Amino acid sequence: MTAAFARRSPAAVAIALATVYLVWGSTYLAIRVTDRTMPPFLMSSVRFLIAGAALYVFASRGRARPTLREWRAAAIVGALLLLVGNGGVAWAETRLDSGFAALIVAVIPLYVALMDRAFFGRRLSTSAIVGLVIGFAGVAVLVRPGGGAHAATALILLVTTSAWAAGSLYARGAPLPSSPLLSASMQMLAASVFLGITGLVAGETSQVHADSFGTKPLIAFAYLVLVGSLIAFSAYAWLLKNVRISTVATYAFVNPVVAVALGAMFLGEQITAPTVFAGAAIVLAVVLIVTSKQRYPGTDEELQPEASPAPAGRGISRRDRARAGAVRAWRRALPAGARSGTG
Repeated sequence: MTAAFARRSPAAVAIALATVYLVWGSTYLAIRVTDRTMPPFLMSSVRFLIAGAALYVFASRGRARPTLREWRAAAIVGALLLLVGNGGVAWAETRLDSGFAALIVAVIPLYVALMDRAFFGRRLSTSAIVGLVIGFAGVAVLVRPGGGAHAATALILLVTTSAWAAGSLYARGAPLPSSPLLSASMQMLAASVFLGITGLVAGETSQVHADSFGTKPLIAFAYLVLVGSLIAFSAYAWLLKNVRISTVATYAFVNPVVAVALGAMFLGEQITAPTVFAGAAIVLAVVLIVTSKQRYPGTDEELQPEASPAPAGRGISRRDRARAGAVRAWRRALPAGARSGTG
């Protein structure tokens, strides 16, 4: 595996990483711009309809049609990641600064670590535990009453963000297509329906008028569709196949920094001392958790193949085999957004 990675062009890896770092970090800015005139749920619905349809046409060529079971799994993942997760961000940014929202969403790895421990029995390393304490302390500073932001909205975003972690964990063993791009397109298409229904129920149709389609919102919307949903995810999918997952995961602590910087540069968002402190704590927490040496059996650890006998005197428990099987399924069906923030 190391030799295979070494053959990849360093320039191609650098370009792909830069794309994921900058583009997914900048989607918070683009969402904030569209939110000024476009209703968040209907905007997101159309975004994922266009991006999902285009990606589906490309990714489904030469492949068998997805089964009903695969569509059902994609709908569940899409609902968690894109309806609740991304939809929550789009709604929250009608009230919160883009950089502030990005810092809240950056706690996804913290949620994953907690849910992993609770539902899959993953042991947390000392550094991961320290990261959880530091990270949630930073969150407490951000969402505290009188903290300069809409505390209720921040708390709601904190709750909806947990759906990203839940969707990511569910997707590991879900019967999704083996192609990450095809799986992503199906999730987008399913989510577009859910988001559209949500927008209609919320009465967003009354918010659509001629002024909604100004030059800046349309440019931001096109950026979200073409760059945020198509180009960036294609770069992400390529990285997953060609670079160690520990390298790809570094986007998690780069994206919020990019989002905060862009919000300050282009929208004049204020960066206060508490925001800097909380942001630094959250980013440090994500670094500690992402780089934690605790791994799942079957990823970077040595694990007996499914059909091979266990070493003499040391069997592999049924629980470890089940967990390893879930990880193998996860690696075959990495979904859009499972580790990709809100891009």
